[in-house]
Amino acid sequence: MAGSTLSLLFIILIVNQIAAATNPSSEGLSYNFYDKTCPHVEDIVRAVLASVFASDPTSPAALLRLMFHDCQVQGCDGSILIESLPSKPLEMAASKNFGIRKREAINLIKSRIEVECPGQVSCADILVLAAREAVAISGGPSIQVPLGRRDSPFSASSESADASLPSADIGVDDALGLFAKLGMTAEEAVAILGAHTLGITHCLNVMDRLYKSYGERAGEINPKFEAVLKVTCPQWMALTQNTSFVFNDPSTFHFDNLYFKNAMAGQGVLRIDAELPLHPKTTSIVQQFGADQDHFFQAFGSAFVKLSFAGVLTGTQGVIRNVCSVGI
Repeated sequence: MAGSTLSLLFIILIVNQIAAATNPSSEGLSYNFYDKTCPHVEDIVRAVLASVFASDPTSPAALLRLMFHDCQVQGCDGSILIESLPSKPLEMAASKNFGIRKREAINLIKSRIEVECPGQVSCADILVLAAREAVAISGGPSIQVPLGRRDSPFSASSESADASLPSADIGVDDALGLFAKLGMTAEEAVAILGAHTLGITHCLNVMDRLYKSYGERAGEINPKFEAVLKVTCPQWMALTQNTSFVFNDPSTFHFDNLYFKNAMAGQGVLRIDAELPLHPKTTSIVQQFGADQDHFFQAFGSAFVKLSFAGVLTGTQGVIRNVCSVGI
């Protein structure tokens, strides 16, 4: 998902190393995991993030993206938080992790939790809880997630991370097939794509769509919207490392169903955004979500929980890292 806060949210759900999601108990996760060992963990996460969100309204989108990129490469194990060494570029150094932000917020939460509950709460769980709060604080659904994940002691290489993060031009059929590996229904897959309602897309991810010939590019685009995108993202940017961006939708800081309404109006930024309202497997779902925000929220919550099961380490697997940015 190089260069986008949330624009490639669908990509980071593609977890190559996981089996289909099962129920929380079989994964070793539970909804009361920290009741005895750290009963105030969720309150601490919420309190720390309140100040983070107040100072930077782009933080929710960044934290949601951070979780999804973590879950993509080795599962939801906190490995994306480990700092690279000059001689050993790790996960965060991958080119497709361009623009990843707010890892310091997870470190801050971890330091506060360590004061109250030393050695009890994993960075992986903190990251999932932070993403959950990001959705809620932005006006989205309040999602209950099972906890008990453990951390990986190491991070993947930058090469492995880049190999696990596909390009920006994935289509509907491929996306649905990949989400199915997480046990998601087509409705849940479309719902998770609705998180594009938050954040931005960097111009480098839309250049092919804007400047390929009409016969080569997929998905319809409203001519007026296309003209606006071309002003923001002129063709010469394809030859530079320019960090210019476009909003995913006009309510970029608010979690709502406007993404689906825009897509139906031909104002989808990415290929997947444009194809969803046109594809026979997803047209009716997009229409329903565009008309009924509550239904979208319900499906998104279910999909989010299934995502949070991706490749989890539990029980005697993994470790509890004392500092999220340092491997063991």
